[in-house]
Amino acid sequence: MIILGIDPGYAIVGYGVIEKTRSGNKLIDYGVIETHKSERMTDRLKKVYDGVKFLIEKYKPDAMSLEELFFQNNQKTAINVAMARGVTLLAGTQALGSDKIFEYTPLQIKQALTGQGRAEKQQVQYMVKSIFNLKSIPKPDDAADALAVALTHSQTNQVLGDFKVDR
Repeated sequence: MIILGIDPGYAIVGYGVIEKTRSGNKLIDYGVIETHKSERMTDRLKKVYDGVKFLIEKYKPDAMSLEELFFQNNQKTAINVAMARGVTLLAGTQALGSDKIFEYTPLQIKQALTGQGRAEKQQVQYMVKSIFNLKSIPKPDDAADALAVALTHSQTNQVLGDFKVDR
């Protein structure tokens, strides 16, 4: 099963692609989709949409998982991230169908990777590094966060009937 994890944003969208097999999780790719602050918001949203669409076409995931939004302070940032998250969900739903889109709270992600819902971000990133046996934590942080979302789906998804072990 191929899982595309997304850490939503409008300046930087993190992505992580993993394969869940019977023997564990295999890292396929990770990175970011970036937009520039000088671009109009509509152009930035289109770039996010096109980037997510490209990733889906390239990796043909069986599922897409996203981090749910959590904001405390800046409403303008929250609205912009929500719009970018919306185009991300649209791209995923159009390509995969709504039944292949999964959302996880920061608490669920921390719990799935560290066993502790109040874990620090660095602990989650360390677990991503450890699970994939990497020399360093994936950079930028948005990519590591996206891998954490993909791992969360892998570890919480118990449906094995659709397993595609040899793609």
